[in-house]
Amino acid sequence: MQQIPPDQLDRAASALEAGELVIVPTSRWYMICADATNAPACRSIFEGKRRPTAKSLVLVTPSLADCEQRFVISDEAHRLAGAFWPGDLALLLPWRDPDEGARHSAVGAPALVTNSPGPLGSLASLTRTPIAATTVNISGDAGIDARGPAISPEEVADFLSLTGVKATVILDGGVCPAVNHLTIVDCSTTDARLVRAGLVHERAVEAVLGREILA
Repeated sequence: MQQIPPDQLDRAASALEAGELVIVPTSRWYMICADATNAPACRSIFEGKRRPTAKSLVLVTPSLADCEQRFVISDEAHRLAGAFWPGDLALLLPWRDPDEGARHSAVGAPALVTNSPGPLGSLASLTRTPIAATTVNISGDAGIDARGPAISPEEVADFLSLTGVKATVILDGGVCPAVNHLTIVDCSTTDARLVRAGLVHERAVEAVLGREILA
């Protein structure tokens, strides 16, 4: 395992392309990443986190243009992406090609898609493989006394030691300040629907859409 500064993204990209796992900081917390088309690599994340396979990983798209090539994007989805990407919003989107969806089974159909700022977004732009990602923690670790996803390299190390997950590269971004989730909006049907509140506030989503958004 190599712990490297965020400006050495080329090493993380090479590891992903080789089928290995990497861990990347965001403003929210650390994320563990794999090639979204590499089933064994994605499976090792599910198994290490004890995460149900029905609970999809998030696909990190390098740009809205790339997203438009892969997914059917409604008018409301366009407006939300235009307002909040890159940022702390994820959209559930239907695949244009069901076969492509099958090749990215770890991120689901519809897929959970985000365009992230910082090192994670830069890595998505650099690597030749699509990135599937999730938080660095045991799945379901959200009780009142639970620490939640890792927000520092030390907590990442604790997770790796506890689970036996093999990550080749860890980008050391220090302590993540926001400690909150992505907001998730389901845009797979005509009317967008709030799935989970997070850093992008519900009122901000409603202001962009010009209507109340139902959960």
